[in-house]
Amino acid sequence: MTKRGPGWELFRTFIEVVRDGSLSAAARRLALTQPTVGRHVDALEAALGISLFTRSPRGLIPTSAALDLVPHAEAMAAASAALCRAASSEAATDRGTVRVTASDIMGCEVLPAILGDFRRRHPGIVLELALSNRNEDLLQRDADIAVRMARPTQKALVARRIGKTRIGFYAHKDYLADFGMPNSVAALDAHCLIGFDRDDRSFRSVGSLARQVTREQFGFRCDSDPAQLAALRAGLGIGGCQVNLAMRMPQLVRVLPKAVDFALEIWIAIHEDLKTTRRVRLLFDHLAIGLAAFVRGDRTNT
Repeated sequence: MTKRGPGWELFRTFIEVVRDGSLSAAARRLALTQPTVGRHVDALEAALGISLFTRSPRGLIPTSAALDLVPHAEAMAAASAALCRAASSEAATDRGTVRVTASDIMGCEVLPAILGDFRRRHPGIVLELALSNRNEDLLQRDADIAVRMARPTQKALVARRIGKTRIGFYAHKDYLADFGMPNSVAALDAHCLIGFDRDDRSFRSVGSLARQVTREQFGFRCDSDPAQLAALRAGLGIGGCQVNLAMRMPQLVRVLPKAVDFALEIWIAIHEDLKTTRRVRLLFDHLAIGLAAFVRGDRTNT
């Protein structure tokens, strides 16, 4: 008789302990008791015959063996979530759950109005929004629909190009009243620039400007794009912003429009197996219309 492997519930607990670094935090997230979480970890270690965590003053530290398991356990979690969404309703209905992934700034500033309009039209569809600046893998079913700022490259995806969103430098009018308007890129040295802290992936997308402005010039550093935008709105300094977002904020003034002007493409994608699932297709088409309106600068989604 084949020996049964560890159940999914053990791996689900394992993932949360890795993420939270403690049994108590994982227990709160899973709505379990701390002793139950401890038993799950012990049972998984016994079943696999390896040690998964070491204890330290900072909490539970995953071993190298545990870190090797993490991507496989996360794939199990994504598959489990996809199964739940697929089972939430029949493919031909407009009920069930659809999970969308997008960048932090798109998810916070652009999508809520579009998704709100969709929910009014289709109240039976539950929406999940996962925000991350990394490209979630639709092939692993991390999400049903992805809104991306670059062309998807995976062949099993159905992708639609929405258009380009232009990006420039902006500052709050009060900041410019206090410190003046720079007249060249070199003049930015005398100003507080808003930029990344440790994660420069978004900044690299600005092309040649990334070679002219360095991290050391940033007077305010943060890896959260929404936090950078909040700092810009608060008059902390000069930073990047999508032009069509800045149009909604009259207190922001364009800085060096000729010297700092570039564009990112907006794409939406679904796995080809989902293109006939009604609830997913309904949201895909709705996002395409709403994002196209945003790219045009329409104010209907503000």
